[in-house]
Amino acid sequence: MKILYFYQYFSTSKGSWGTRAFEFSKRWVQAGHEVTVVTCVYDKSDLSPSGLIHREKIEGINLVVLNLKLSNKHGRIVRGFTFLAFSLFAGIFSILKSCDLVIASSGPLTVAFAGLLAKWIRRRKFVLEVRDLFSEGIEQLGLIQKASIVSLLRRFEALCYRSADCTVALSPSMAEWIVRSYQPKRVESIPNASDCEFFDELKRLGPPPEMISKDKRTFVYSGTLGLANHCDQILTAAQKLKAWGEEDILIYLIGDGKEKRDLEKKAGQEQLLGMIRFLPPIPKEDLALWINHCDAVLLVLKNLKVFDTVSPNKLFDAFAAGVPVIQTTQGWIRTLLQVENCGITTEPGDPDGLANAIQYLAHNYEDRKTMSANSLKVGRERFDRNLLSRKYLDLLEELKL
Repeated sequence: MKILYFYQYFSTSKGSWGTRAFEFSKRWVQAGHEVTVVTCVYDKSDLSPSGLIHREKIEGINLVVLNLKLSNKHGRIVRGFTFLAFSLFAGIFSILKSCDLVIASSGPLTVAFAGLLAKWIRRRKFVLEVRDLFSEGIEQLGLIQKASIVSLLRRFEALCYRSADCTVALSPSMAEWIVRSYQPKRVESIPNASDCEFFDELKRLGPPPEMISKDKRTFVYSGTLGLANHCDQILTAAQKLKAWGEEDILIYLIGDGKEKRDLEKKAGQEQLLGMIRFLPPIPKEDLALWINHCDAVLLVLKNLKVFDTVSPNKLFDAFAAGVPVIQTTQGWIRTLLQVENCGITTEPGDPDGLANAIQYLAHNYEDRKTMSANSLKVGRERFDRNLLSRKYLDLLEELKL
């Protein structure tokens, strides 16, 4: 089978971004299929293309890179232009490239244009992979104020969902919302995955040299430091912990984003740099060392309903490493942590609750040990990369018939 995969944020484990497209594609190639990934240059990926259109082969994957820079630091106009330019390039490519099946991975939703053209003009099967609820997120975050534009986006979204032969949602809550809102032909939930083998192999290397672990309980937040993440609540929680005399707790914020400079400034002003450490984005193979040897992973987001449907990579990295999760979303992740006893959920925007959860795991070794074992069990039995890759491939092979 020839699979054509459109995704703007492609990265391998040498980049500092999620590797779902890379890891799944690599396994599909190993299973005997031909996979071509069409992408552009995200500033957190490890791609270094030459020329306007760059081609190379990575782990058997045919990679086609439009040498167009994409960054969360760009303004709306630049990002909008990047999305539209890539959509046009992908659309042309979807018509010209021989394939049996097309996967268009959103967001942004504009990437679905390539899948629509492949289905309508080439009569190919079209899978719409939904990583976030695009129009819902835009509206709740207030990124677009005009109701007419939001309405237009929702109409295009409805067209994409109803045209796709199958929609693959990255969480069960996301799948439920799509079914309820748009009644597509078929929806399957295939979340992000835990790279259990990868994390296990790296445990023998021990913690990174920069990690201060002696007599410290360490907590790691990794990823974007932006408006949607509301990492300010971590700093406020650190203030609480400091006031309680909990200076044996150390929190690492690893990543970048629009809010990072303000967060660093606040941490300095509040004299929190003894408890809060900022690190730049690092490759996943380095990040795994931090997560493997921390006491818990932090997952915080703004108090918006749309974030109750997310499937963040940091959650599955915690499962792969076998460490508990402290998180603030109120949907399927909350239920999962409660049922499997592998973490603690607090209310979003409640730094007192966040501080209490950090303090609890810092001082309750037996409960932390139990949650760690349960976390690893969940990663291996429910979200292992090999397991979900096979499930996805079975779906693609079924659609191809």
